[in-house]
Amino acid sequence: MAAATLPQLSVRRSTVNPWIIAMTVTLATFMELLDTSIANVSLPYIAGGLGRSYDEVTWILTTYLVANAVVLPMSAWLSRVFGRKNYYMACVALFTCTSFLCGIAPSLNIMLVARVLQGIGGGGLAPVEQAILVDTFPAHQRASAFALYTVAIVTAPAIGPVLGGWITDNYDWRWVFLINIPIGILSLVLTSRVVHD
Repeated sequence: MAAATLPQLSVRRSTVNPWIIAMTVTLATFMELLDTSIANVSLPYIAGGLGRSYDEVTWILTTYLVANAVVLPMSAWLSRVFGRKNYYMACVALFTCTSFLCGIAPSLNIMLVARVLQGIGGGGLAPVEQAILVDTFPAHQRASAFALYTVAIVTAPAIGPVLGGWITDNYDWRWVFLINIPIGILSLVLTSRVVHD
């Protein structure tokens, strides 16, 4: 029985277009990098909504970036311990769930805890995504794959403040965080189907 399923599994893996995997990985990159800049313009509204000063709510940005930077060097080891796909999906799930917590946070303290957890989830994404791209593409196509990845890296922080301002003006500052939820769910579904260790 195991011998019969092994060839089927290898056929299934070979039929997945590597560009679909690249788009799946780039989607999570876009979401994570968008989040680093989208909340900047919403800080005065967040301060008003949570009843805190502007100086206090700047910790929303700082805690995320510090947690992100702390996890980044450990990502290679963690992906080896838990498996690359499992670790990647756990990071996307953690990032998505904590985006929801940020969106419904009733106080600054809860928001800061959620942002630390969100930074932990986001910090694990980039190194694993790059490793997935290297393993997915042959050497002669890697430059094109990383070009697509770089487009997300450059575009997301550039449109983040504009999108954050538009969302805050037209809806509510909470949607700056809640916007990550559908993207994160889509990324999880696609990753579970097309990415393999």
